[in-house]
Amino acid sequence: FIVVAIITLTSDWVLSDYYAPAVKGAIYSAVPDVNVVDITHNLDPFDLRSAAFIVKNCYRNFPEGTIHILAVETEESIENPHIALKVNGHYFIGTDNDVFSLVIDEDPYEAVMIDVVQDTDFFTFSTRDRFVKVAAMIAKGQPLSDIGKPYELKEKFDFKPAVYGNWIRGIVIFIDAYENVVTNVTKELFEKVRAGRKFSIKLCHGNYEIEEISSGYQDVDMADIVALFGTHGYLEIAMNHGKASSLLGIERDSVVDIYFEDDKDSSSQENTLF
Repeated sequence: FIVVAIITLTSDWVLSDYYAPAVKGAIYSAVPDVNVVDITHNLDPFDLRSAAFIVKNCYRNFPEGTIHILAVETEESIENPHIALKVNGHYFIGTDNDVFSLVIDEDPYEAVMIDVVQDTDFFTFSTRDRFVKVAAMIAKGQPLSDIGKPYELKEKFDFKPAVYGNWIRGIVIFIDAYENVVTNVTKELFEKVRAGRKFSIKLCHGNYEIEEISSGYQDVDMADIVALFGTHGYLEIAMNHGKASSLLGIERDSVVDIYFEDDKDSSSQENTLF
């Protein structure tokens, strides 16, 4: 009896090695009627933060009951146990190396430390030899309580923007394949601190400056810099048909400062939306 029809895979394996097809074969052998979906296998090695950002921004688009396997830095230890959890109707399997706390934010969850013996004596391919077995148990309707004892996720290492009076200091948390740069400044925080005032977004120690928020990439001329809030809800810096990251010299963890005019200098146009 199959309860779930979808299992997703996220890894840093790339597709030139045998890891992804080996795991897919193991999944289909254990649950023949399942659909396996590749979220990505093109992460940089051990890039937990990018894995979390990608999964966080796509998992809710899958039907509830979907099982998500996160295969990044999967080796088990006392500090980083193998876990399974359920949040927002979705199941996740992987290693508690902080990645899951970044995925689920503050959402309530149910988690267990996996107590399921794997089928081989090798311990370097946990995704195939253990995570697939757990995914099959969940897919066939077994509760998390059959998989292990209750577990509490470790505190996450997320980076929050800092607010200093009339300015916000954020950092770059993700760079996509188009080299669009995503910061950790949410639209909610931006509008709260802005309070209708004019602003200036400064990049690369002030070498580049943006004074308006656009609704799309083509709101500016070709190769011009644009700031917008993406569907992920974070402030994004891009170039219309250009590669913002490499052309502007912006990397992950680069600082992005947003300055707001002082209230005493605000004009009658301070409530204008850009």
